[in-house]
Amino acid sequence: MEEEIACSGFFRANAEDTISCLEKFQESGGIQFVAGGLVEAPYNLVAALSNPSSWLGWLGHVSLDQKIQDLEAAQSLIRFVYYGASWEFFFVLFFIFLVTTIIGLFRNSFMWACVRGLEGFANGIGRFFAWAGLLMVLQQIVIIFMQRVFAVSEISIGLGKTVTYDVSWWSEELKFYNAMIVCMCVSYTFVQGGHVRVDLVYSAVKFRTKRLIDMFGSIVFMIPAALLTYFYGWFFLWRHMVTPKLSASDASKDLDSLLNKARALKFNVETIGFSPNGFNAYFLFKVLLVAFTILVILQAVAFFYRSYLERKEGEESEGKYLDKDQLGDPQAELVAEIH
Repeated sequence: MEEEIACSGFFRANAEDTISCLEKFQESGGIQFVAGGLVEAPYNLVAALSNPSSWLGWLGHVSLDQKIQDLEAAQSLIRFVYYGASWEFFFVLFFIFLVTTIIGLFRNSFMWACVRGLEGFANGIGRFFAWAGLLMVLQQIVIIFMQRVFAVSEISIGLGKTVTYDVSWWSEELKFYNAMIVCMCVSYTFVQGGHVRVDLVYSAVKFRTKRLIDMFGSIVFMIPAALLTYFYGWFFLWRHMVTPKLSASDASKDLDSLLNKARALKFNVETIGFSPNGFNAYFLFKVLLVAFTILVILQAVAFFYRSYLERKEGEESEGKYLDKDQLGDPQAELVAEIH
């Protein structure tokens, strides 16, 4: 029979070969695990904010393809990667969500402010990155014109200082523009009502039932799916940014064992393209994947709050404070409304 590990200290163990009493409590069952995580969340949040160098100290030591000489900086990077998709981080976010929701239940004006802030953030990000569509079209025109008319193998773009790459590099970069539109405009499109819907019963039920369905979908489908994608996407990103590689399986390991990798840690950003002279910044696609999941999570929270408030206040609050684009064409706006 395995010997039971003793506990010492509440939040952190204060003796060797022991675990914290809160950690021991969490190991006793699923409910205890969640309860313990929420109890520990404020402590972890204060600890992280009061000692940012422990997880952000690596920012001043970024040097591509070189070993991080400062051991403390390397350890801070490992902590950043480890905690970036950890249960501790999840419970901190969950704690903030619960506190915000509880305040909003008693002060609807506060919850509406959260909705307006989150939807405004989504609209701002989306409206900015939507211009990548125009940039993509213009660049494609330049590529076709320069390649077919002047038969050049390289294209230089810039004012004063130019950037020169092979034509195939510029052609493959178009995928990145497309990825920016998909990932960075996802929540903006949601706010504008542009996502495709499969309606089985939604249109046939009453207004308050619709909002209940929206609340259920936000919590049960949107957030869990986005969190799962974020968890694997986070480690997928960093696995191609540093060596020794840090993967999702490392999340289940003890942090101290990962800190042992700090002495050999170095930035090794992936710059391999699909063709010899093609686009070589594919790590940016992985950054976009993480950004995509964050935007979806924030929009799911905003949609949950909006659905709750509209259900509580009634049909007169439908679309309240909603900042939709004005298309300037009655027929186009009608089509968008039907969609």
